[in-house]
Amino acid sequence: MAAKGTRSRKKTTIEPGSRGLTPAQAAQGAAPARIEELRAAVEGDGGRVLAAYRDPLGGRWGLLAVLPLDQVQPTPYQRDLSEPHVARLAERIDQIDRYLDPIIAYRKEDRRYWTPNGHHRTAAMRRLGAKAITALVLPDEEIAFKILALNTEKAHVLREKALEVVRMARALAGLDPRPERDFAVEFEDPVLLTLGLCYEQRGRFPGSVFQPVLRRVEAFLGQELPKALEVRAARAARLLELDDEVGRIVSELKARGLDSPYLKAFVVARINPLRFQRPGGPGGTGAQGAQGAQGRSEKADFDETIEKMLAKARRFDAAKVNADHVSRAGGPPEE
Repeated sequence: MAAKGTRSRKKTTIEPGSRGLTPAQAAQGAAPARIEELRAAVEGDGGRVLAAYRDPLGGRWGLLAVLPLDQVQPTPYQRDLSEPHVARLAERIDQIDRYLDPIIAYRKEDRRYWTPNGHHRTAAMRRLGAKAITALVLPDEEIAFKILALNTEKAHVLREKALEVVRMARALAGLDPRPERDFAVEFEDPVLLTLGLCYEQRGRFPGSVFQPVLRRVEAFLGQELPKALEVRAARAARLLELDDEVGRIVSELKARGLDSPYLKAFVVARINPLRFQRPGGPGGTGAQGAQGAQGRSEKADFDETIEKMLAKARRFDAAKVNADHVSRAGGPPEE
């Protein structure tokens, strides 16, 4: 029996082999017209379609194809290349003399193919002098914006992920200006939108230091993307202002002989008004704007929280801090 005041939850178990298509079903049936049109376009572009197939999980149609490598480009929202990672990939591919990991691609009208998850692999193949690359070519444009869900070739750091998200948001604002909250899957976390704008203006912004606070005050917005980006820009400006104040305090602490990779985290923790509040507990005021698909009522207000932090930072007395305070605090070091 469930404890009084709680609701018992029945664990849902998925029966093995109960979902999707069999291997035979994945190859059965006539491909729809748009897949045949895509097949003709790929071959007209100089590629070669090896097969049309249905995805074995969701049943959606796609093509397995070999594409001319010079027509494949990363979506323009992605992080910059990591040259060491490209070099390692090229070395491994060269060692086995096989390319075994098809990229995902979407055809553009100008005969280019955008890949949301193959930036490093295509760069490695170019480094090896390859002429072509194997790809799963999909007819759905929205796949180009699934970067975070699809990209498994190199783990993101916070800065890279945030920059990718804000680049996607700008592109979508012109293509499909629905409310920001409608893109929760593409953007993954509302914090990334605000941090991405901060990183664009300050490459060494300490996002991981502010992330715990932002998770308490950020939610996907109900405004359409162009307006939501204006709200995000205003929030980023306030965060940069706060970072300036935190940087000033850190300089004062260092001048007193305190030196630690956790100084910024220590200062932010000290001025965080939510530090000792439980989510949803007293003091929460509810997030501004629509809270989107998250539906959380425990969010504190962004502007109110950052204003309180700024006020505390301006009153911060570095003379009252000693090395023991910093060592006990710990926390994430500066990025």
